[in-house]
Amino acid sequence: MTVIDFFFEPLSYDFMVRALATALVASIVCAVLSCWLVLVGWSLMGDAVSHAVLPGVVLAYVVGAPFALGAVVFGFLAVALIGAVRDTSRVKEDAAIGIVFTSLFALGLVLISVIPSQTDLNHIIFGNLLGVSRADLVQVLILGAVVFGILILKRRDFTLFAFDPTHAHAIGLNPRVLGALLLGLLALTAVVALQAVGVVLVVAMLIIPGATAYLLTDRFSRMLVIAPSVSAVCAVIGLYVSYYLDTASGGMIVLTQGVAFGLVYFFSPRHGLLVTRMLARRRRAQATVAQEC
Repeated sequence: MTVIDFFFEPLSYDFMVRALATALVASIVCAVLSCWLVLVGWSLMGDAVSHAVLPGVVLAYVVGAPFALGAVVFGFLAVALIGAVRDTSRVKEDAAIGIVFTSLFALGLVLISVIPSQTDLNHIIFGNLLGVSRADLVQVLILGAVVFGILILKRRDFTLFAFDPTHAHAIGLNPRVLGALLLGLLALTAVVALQAVGVVLVVAMLIIPGATAYLLTDRFSRMLVIAPSVSAVCAVIGLYVSYYLDTASGGMIVLTQGVAFGLVYFFSPRHGLLVTRMLARRRRAQATVAQEC
């Protein structure tokens, strides 16, 4: 097999073309949003919302409504419930997040098990990247464009909200509104990623790219370029590997992102573990020499 055949053989199948397009859109949108989630410290919130949207997606399927509508409703419901449990009891926020998202996720599993359907709703949990239809692809493209457009247009406001909400309020921005908008975009992004990796692995696509970029640069503007670039490359590599090794596409994409993070964690020229340890040893050696002199 030639190199050209290696790259173009998978693309001779329509389902692979749709899978590649879906994976690229989902990975790029998730990666851009992940930059703010990492800065704000909403990793657990991303996990909560991505799992909590499951019953909303199932109920939307039942009534014939758009998946995005059900996801947004249950995403905000999860946030409201987390706030209520945190503010009206002794339970701390991390425990409240765990209670709410696991309960709503379990509700989604129960709904899937009892709702009669000619469609296998388990693909919502585990993803069905190779089974993406034209209608699914159109939905992903529309939702992805909406989320990406809002993130880019409001990037300065979101960045100020992430770094200093007090200053954002002082200059006339409303941190509550910005936080609510970010959560709404998180719910919509979860729907986009559902087509690729399912509910279980959505949180990985929402966290790993931003964390990877965070280890590579100290400038947020560069994070917004590095994160989607790394995520898109991982999506392509993961999809091709899954095609030739006959493995789960969504899982392989996330695994590729995990490997990329591992490489950056160890070998990043700025914040890599090996580099920081070498610098620490060099400082200790210089300090020892200085003391001896």
